Amino acid sequence: MFGPRDSRVRGWLLLDSYLPTFFLTVAYLLCIWLGNKFMKNRQPFSLRAHLIVYNLGITLLSLYMLIELILATWEGGYNLQCQNLHSAGEADIRVAKVLWWYYFSKVIEFADTIFFVLRKKNSQITFLHVYHHATMFNIWWCVLNWIPCGQSFFGPTLNSFIHVLMYSYYGLSVIPSMRKYLWWKKYLTQAQLIQFLLTIVHTLSAAVKPCGFPFGCLMFQSSYMATLVILFINFYIKTYQKAPSRTAAKETPVTTEVKNGFHKNYFAASNGFLNNKKAQ
Repeated sequence: MFGPRDSRVRGWLLLDSYLPTFFLTVAYLLCIWLGNKFMKNRQPFSLRAHLIVYNLGITLLSLYMLIELILATWEGGYNLQCQNLHSAGEADIRVAKVLWWYYFSKVIEFADTIFFVLRKKNSQITFLHVYHHATMFNIWWCVLNWIPCGQSFFGPTLNSFIHVLMYSYYGLSVIPSMRKYLWWKKYLTQAQLIQFLLTIVHTLSAAVKPCGFPFGCLMFQSSYMATLVILFINFYIKTYQKAPSRTAAKETPVTTEVKNGFHKNYFAASNGFLNNKKAQ
């Protein structure tokens, strides 16, 4: 359907067949369903040490990808407005190798949901959360096979930066003594929305002024990012724009929906730690 695969990525781990990506995604969805059944009558796990190590690992991987993408695109003289797939030579291969790690990081991030399940944070396992995790892994299998460099670099660069902030926050928030210093947490949702909008603008700029990057891929990416914008704006409005009425505010303390500055669905598309303390 998409034409021949990019020959430069042949033989790379998980890329030669779609079946591993498909079955890992099915296993992810089954883990959610079966895990909730398994945990139904059991006490939630704490997993504090596991969360610290996991979040530190994702933070460092994201930092590596951010730095390497900046260096590789600088070396290749990438055009920010539109970059094709073959003009940068070895720099394109370097970008593709980083984007393989970006693809692989999406299967690692399935653990976000597994932590939710084991800690019985079922309210965090929303449609947005599962949709984002399951689709990103599959979409990036396609990206790596057909458009593994060029214009594809921009979204992962922004996302790696956001993940450095986001997963470092999650790691620090596991440590009770650090929570009072995490004043920047309320800006993370705004940063994610800005990331999606910038990626759409960057993608469409290559459609307005083409450089040889596949037009159909540009349209698909823009459409997919638009779904994330809609879902995150819906979350943002529910969380920050709808102030409770005075009567409701008097009758019900604000402890169930907002905790430590977070709505219960905050970063529903992301990692598995939100503390249980009341809003400060």
